[in-house]
Amino acid sequence: MGWFASFLYSQLFVKPPQPTKDFSGQTIIITGSNTGLGLEAARHVTRLGAALVILAVRNQVKGEIAKKSILASTGCAATNIEVWDLDMQSYPSIQAFCTKAGQLPRLDAVLENAGIMTKHFNMIAGYESTITTNVIGTFLLALGLLPKLRQSAAEYKTQVRLSFVTSDIHFLAKFPERHNKDIFASLNNEKSAKMAMERYSVSKLIQLLAVRELAAQVSHEPVLTTPAVIINCMTPGGCKSDFDRESTGFARFMGKIMYAVLARTTEVGSRTLVAGLAAGEESHGSYMADCHIAEYLTYRLRMRDANAAFRPGPMVRGSDGMALQKKIWDQLVIQLETIRPGISEDL
Repeated sequence: MGWFASFLYSQLFVKPPQPTKDFSGQTIIITGSNTGLGLEAARHVTRLGAALVILAVRNQVKGEIAKKSILASTGCAATNIEVWDLDMQSYPSIQAFCTKAGQLPRLDAVLENAGIMTKHFNMIAGYESTITTNVIGTFLLALGLLPKLRQSAAEYKTQVRLSFVTSDIHFLAKFPERHNKDIFASLNNEKSAKMAMERYSVSKLIQLLAVRELAAQVSHEPVLTTPAVIINCMTPGGCKSDFDRESTGFARFMGKIMYAVLARTTEVGSRTLVAGLAAGEESHGSYMADCHIAEYLTYRLRMRDANAAFRPGPMVRGSDGMALQKKIWDQLVIQLETIRPGISEDL
């Protein structure tokens, strides 16, 4: 039984548990946190005692509205939440954000939640916009914040976390561009680009592969036996959101039916994001689903041959997956080095 059966079982019969981890004293950055999953994740960690939650958003007005919503529902002090500007399609904005974060007294966790899905091909900052946002910007931010995370881990003798929101939609990626010598140049080819779901799933597949290689690159500090920075990623499953806002006609109608039957609320989906921030070192380099490490998660389905592993897709696993992971990472680092020379030295 394959991925789709596991997905249906998860959506229909699994409800992720309420987060309970104590985040007292921690400073946590959450991108894309003015709405949807990011907003609800920020609400959870605030409720669970985080000393400072930074809402990293492109729209300051919406960020302030989100802050007021969290304050009203949690009763926390206004000083527990700050709204910072961050445009994931602007490299200067990302680098300015990293510089500002470097001045924080401490940084305990980063949740990279911001992302886009679009059916329109647009070149932004040198890449197709989905790749700019979901891949290039995402990892420019990750590597830019890594030194501060390491510093906090050493100074406060704690494990810190760098978590990425990916998607089980990566299973659907055909990703023919992976066979080309220059993957990122191929993804910039408008004539061959298949947008919307295919491009989004490809971006999430690249994210997952890059997260695994990044985790391998920073696995152990020289004097430690466990990772000081725990790096993981997770899928929230299918959740109610405005990601289908570009859909029209019959596709939009069918999407609304599917959402009504299958989709989780953003609050329930956000529980999986907080699980990534709460996970221990066993999650390092792993893909999580339903608040568990998916490599080891097996759903017992009530149908014939009912062992379905909800684990990363076939392009991620095995020796071929490792080779693609290395190829993606090497080429990604080249892209990041053109934006900020020397960035790979942060590894």
